[in-house]
Amino acid sequence: MRLVKIMDELREQCPWDKKQTIQTLRPLTIEETYELVDAITDENWDGIKEELGDVLLHLLFYSKIGTEQGKFTLDEMMNAVCDKLITRHPHIYGDIKVNDEDDVKRNWEKIKIKEGKKSTLSGVPKSLPAVVKATRIQEKAKQVGFEWSNKEDVWKKVEEEIGELNEAIAKNDKPHIEEEFGDVLFSLINYARFLDIDAEGVLEKTNKKFIRRFCTMEEVALSHGKQLSAMTLEEMDSIWNEVKKTNH
Repeated sequence: MRLVKIMDELREQCPWDKKQTIQTLRPLTIEETYELVDAITDENWDGIKEELGDVLLHLLFYSKIGTEQGKFTLDEMMNAVCDKLITRHPHIYGDIKVNDEDDVKRNWEKIKIKEGKKSTLSGVPKSLPAVVKATRIQEKAKQVGFEWSNKEDVWKKVEEEIGELNEAIAKNDKPHIEEEFGDVLFSLINYARFLDIDAEGVLEKTNKKFIRRFCTMEEVALSHGKQLSAMTLEEMDSIWNEVKKTNH
């Protein structure tokens, strides 16, 4: 592979590449991953192609360091994931029958338990962003049957949690308010799953939409010779409503 050859050459000849370790690469890998996620969110296919290349380079970099440290080679890493995929897809490479993707996921969890995993939730990375982590926790729990039966009941739970939050607010109990607010978010993420919505993804789209509209509002204000900080809320709200009509 051409990229493997280039990685080897950079590691041997480039002063920056030669000094990198798995720890110095770690924050850069996180950054590259988020850049890929941004491109995916925007459905920017040119960006996706570019960022996938950057992520692939990092994978090769870790494998190169692993080889140097005598821990594993690129071939060993790739063969290991091949073995895992074959083991965890007995409906393709064995005689297990499945009816749908839920059966696949349930079998996946059962196999991982047999492999030595102590808890259904132990495979959820600790460092995941909270919204993504909540979604993964709920998906994992679903695989052992700990799941609501319909979205109507889930929405009732959302309303119940909102009621408990309002009670905590009425008592001005800050720790309880924080707890109940967290419960509301968790239940809303659960409801998103039942609507077949990626809570993290749609929230990021809303973030981008707000940024786009807010920046446009700033531009409109400046065109009138004003700064937002010098305007009243009513004035800003008027511009905001106009921006919403043309900026979706």
